[in-house]
Amino acid sequence: MQTVALIVRPDFQVMSLAALSAFEFANIAAEKKLYDIHLLSEHGGLVAASSLFTSVSTQPLDHAQFDTLLISGAMDRSSASPAINAFLIEAYAHSRRVGALCVGAFALAEAGLLDGRRATVHWARAPEMRQNFPAIKVEEDRIYIVDGKIWTSAGMSAALDLTIGMVEKDHGPELARKVSQHLVLYHRRAGGQSQHSAMLEMSPSSDRIQMSLEYARKNLRRELSVEELADAACLSARQFSRSFRAETGISPAKAVENLRLEAARLMMEQGRHSLEAVASETGFGDRERMRRAFLRVYGQSPQSLRRSFGPVVDAF
Repeated sequence: MQTVALIVRPDFQVMSLAALSAFEFANIAAEKKLYDIHLLSEHGGLVAASSLFTSVSTQPLDHAQFDTLLISGAMDRSSASPAINAFLIEAYAHSRRVGALCVGAFALAEAGLLDGRRATVHWARAPEMRQNFPAIKVEEDRIYIVDGKIWTSAGMSAALDLTIGMVEKDHGPELARKVSQHLVLYHRRAGGQSQHSAMLEMSPSSDRIQMSLEYARKNLRRELSVEELADAACLSARQFSRSFRAETGISPAKAVENLRLEAARLMMEQGRHSLEAVASETGFGDRERMRRAFLRVYGQSPQSLRRSFGPVVDAF
């Protein structure tokens, strides 16, 4: 049985606790106790979360050795205490892995554990980390990153992706899939996946435009003309084009390209498909058309982007 501990500090984001659900449901899915879970704080006792009505009972920091040690961040982004920094350094020496949830990465940075490493954090905090800790290779456009025995995640729900990734590392993809099913997740996001979603960024207000985007997402291999998308929205082509641009700020053709780019990038992050297969499955048709789109939007070719995913995929 593996021991997992999460350090919380006053004003911690309560979403951090959800990340522990991956280990809890791994025990349930495996029908045996694979993980023994602990909550820690500097002094033990009740620790208040950022929510006005939430406090959790914790154990004090001691010299117990944990297989996996995680640290959450404080909503006010206050620095970790010297005692917590010292505990993190000790844990790094003795634990199999150390992880940070969202802005908990700043505590690892303050302890010097991220120097010279790749790390991620919530996109809104990435400039601050890059400025204050220039020795860290900050990659804000990642769900989570594994560099050696250090795991860091983006904000909020990405912490759960990180812990499910840990379950997969420990016990294989089948158990990770069962955990995702128990948690009613649409799919488990790979570590290298972007923090941003094309669907979320467009966020149309009307059901009809949302229907057309969902239709496009499910049918990327088709040509997806304006007429076809308008039919999915039950609008005329002219009315659809006008409404689409008004609600999303871009044309239907640009929206489809964004969805294709996102789908292609995800397929490449998974590392199991040739570029020809990626181009075909996502509706680009051929590698050259896909390459031009990648250069225009990402500033690099699919081959270059795929190479940048290598260390994340290899971590599994």
